[in-house]
Amino acid sequence: MTLAPADIDPDALRTCCGRFATGVTVVTTRTPEGDHGMTISAFMSVSLDPPLVCISVGCGARMLPKLRASGRYAVNILAEDMRAHALHFAGRPAADLRDLFENRHGLPVLRGATAVLVTDVVQTIEAGDHVLLIGKVRHLDSSAEARPLLHHGGQFCGVAVNKT
Repeated sequence: MTLAPADIDPDALRTCCGRFATGVTVVTTRTPEGDHGMTISAFMSVSLDPPLVCISVGCGARMLPKLRASGRYAVNILAEDMRAHALHFAGRPAADLRDLFENRHGLPVLRGATAVLVTDVVQTIEAGDHVLLIGKVRHLDSSAEARPLLHHGGQFCGVAVNKT
């Protein structure tokens, strides 16, 4: 089905974009009220020099004012076994998930994440119903052994291992 630009339905756009496999991240920040996290898949590297990454957060997300107030965020790239974490921070809390965070450079980061990037927000861009927050990476850490959690077509999945 081909639609003209004026006829693009938001649900059709979401479905179409859902055909693109993405990694799953939890963005975390700290405010005087405490530690906060939100699952997002809209994350990308922007620049290597200077080291910049970007997240996209909905204008109506409860996390947006927390990110603006903090001026900092950590991107926690989830490992394949962290599906419960993804759901927990997407609004489906799991009572059995406890003691999730450790402190890294003044921000909460998830224990067991396959990679973590700690950033300072250097630019925000209003983009339709979302805000892009560009962060300068101040610290990073990753595990070469951990496999990432992926999201495709509304489902979580993992990376297939090629045994050749």
